[in-house]
Amino acid sequence: MALSMSADAIAACVLAAFEALPAKRKPRPRGDGTREWVPLSGIVLSDAIRAFNRFLIEECADLAASGLRPSAFLRHREEGEITRAEHQPFTIKESVQIHMYSSEAPCGDASMELVMDAQDDATPWPVPPPSSEDLDQPPAGLRGRANFSLLGHVRLKPSRTDAPPTLSKSCTDKLALAETASLLSSVTSLLVSPRNAYLSTLVLPAAQYVPTAIARAFGPSGRMAGITPEMITRWGTGGSGYRFQPFEVRPVVQEFAYSRRSFEISQTPVPSNISAVYTPKFQETLIGGVLQGRKQFDPRGASRLCRKSMWKAVADVAALLAVPALLGVGREVRYQDVKKLDLLEWRRTVKADVKGESGPLKGWPENKGDDVFGLE
Repeated sequence: MALSMSADAIAACVLAAFEALPAKRKPRPRGDGTREWVPLSGIVLSDAIRAFNRFLIEECADLAASGLRPSAFLRHREEGEITRAEHQPFTIKESVQIHMYSSEAPCGDASMELVMDAQDDATPWPVPPPSSEDLDQPPAGLRGRANFSLLGHVRLKPSRTDAPPTLSKSCTDKLALAETASLLSSVTSLLVSPRNAYLSTLVLPAAQYVPTAIARAFGPSGRMAGITPEMITRWGTGGSGYRFQPFEVRPVVQEFAYSRRSFEISQTPVPSNISAVYTPKFQETLIGGVLQGRKQFDPRGASRLCRKSMWKAVADVAALLAVPALLGVGREVRYQDVKKLDLLEWRRTVKADVKGESGPLKGWPENKGDDVFGLE
């Protein structure tokens, strides 16, 4: 967190935080001629976007509980700043900029040229001609690396064809959406204004930096040119703090010690199943999305980054603050009801504009049926 940080300093900050982690949170040594690799992403405030949201929620909790304890990152908003559209009791301080380092190019559209280069035959796969019904319809989320010659489209995880399909959007698409809806999640944006919650810089290793792909995926002259002046005017007129804020992408020479490119020729890279979560507030080790040492479907194995845990944390802060507009956050029966709150009206407007038929992220399939859970 600093103004005018160099790309090298941003990368060094994230890499140093990883090096400080205990061995159990790092890829394990092997003696069979293979070596585990893992992608590393870090926001210089905390580690990865969901962890960043959890960190902000816990900063809000500390401020709400103590009243007087200052935060280096957040501040209470003055009564005169509060409006119906920008109702949040907290904001990221104006002096704070948010930077991100990733050891791999974001999956999805920003890495398609890298996918092409990795093919034994880089000739684009043939694409069948569209039917008359398809001519006016955008692809409803291309699957992973399929049809890699189609550029500028929303893509879904996972990229491997042998993995079960999901409706989870690629990292490229999530970051592109964050240029408009901010880095905040729905529940975090109930507490924190989006006004200062936009990414300033994304830092990538030079080997993962393809300028044409970056410009196409994130730049105002690429697919994000679909954000019209009318959209921007509408968001600004609402006074909600939302806007279109492209981030800068910078390359660095240094490589992450556990990247796919940092191993001996005699070693075979294999993906690690360990996920390490680090913020100044807490650390976790996850195996297959579950806390290390817990079994799948054990409620005690849930990460503090899961949606239910984040919602509960926001509800607890809302109860501490006793702000009338926020009191319904913890009483809602289901998570999907929280996302429909009037307080999130402008967030929904921004996302609808960006993902709609005339928006830059058209073809974004919505997740359905996974948000009917409650806090009990």
